[in-house]
Amino acid sequence: MTGGPAGAYERMLAVAVAALHERDPERLWPLVAASLPELCGGEALIYKLGEWTDRTGAMGLSPAAAAHLGRIDDDAMAVLRRGYPFADHYATAGAARRPGTAHRMAGRGWARSRTAGTVSRLLDADHVLAIPLPGTATPVTGCLVYRAGADFTDDQVRAAEQLQPLLAGVEQQRQLLERWRATTAPPEVPELPSDSRLTPRQVTVLLLLADALTASAIAHRLGISVRTVHKHVEGLYRKLGTRDRVSTVLRAQEIGLLPGRGAVK
Repeated sequence: MTGGPAGAYERMLAVAVAALHERDPERLWPLVAASLPELCGGEALIYKLGEWTDRTGAMGLSPAAAAHLGRIDDDAMAVLRRGYPFADHYATAGAARRPGTAHRMAGRGWARSRTAGTVSRLLDADHVLAIPLPGTATPVTGCLVYRAGADFTDDQVRAAEQLQPLLAGVEQQRQLLERWRATTAPPEVPELPSDSRLTPRQVTVLLLLADALTASAIAHRLGISVRTVHKHVEGLYRKLGTRDRVSTVLRAQEIGLLPGRGAVK
């Protein structure tokens, strides 16, 4: 990462804070994609949240990648989707889902591959760094970062490893916000007063409360402290006018913030 460890840490923190305050799940990954390449020495990025095949699933692009890929034929897109050599590497039983570069995984075969030629032609890049989302089962779910010139350094690969928990948190936040948006009642639901509107993080905690998770389990799921969970819960109580988790979930269901469910344990 450029700018020294302190500057890189500040940029990572800024991305994390922005993601946690974003209410629209569709804007989370574009927000990350715009900042992530610089954090690990890259220039452009493609992210993939579903199974990485040569024909299925949507791909998201950083602004730099979008500028290059404004027009791309189906065959070239299929080559990029195929994810050589990462798909085969991560599909291997027992393969650790750590970041790695195409050159280190494929050796001399990388420069001679059709994928390398396509990457060079479309993105003006010579090397690719894969940052898979930890805990996923599909061959490549996560990001591919591209750069021209020399391969990514050991320090840049380690920086990518440090970014993995942030990316996992962003994806978890996106899924929770998608779930909230899909199950929230239509717009006729009464609007909370402006000083009582829930933050995206409070929405996330509310969803997990409704799933009967303990404060400790919520903290583990979100990668935050139990004390921080309690602060979010206290904020929910204050904004919803409740005193315990059961009445909080029931109140949220009543005003359409949550779908009707069975009793909370």
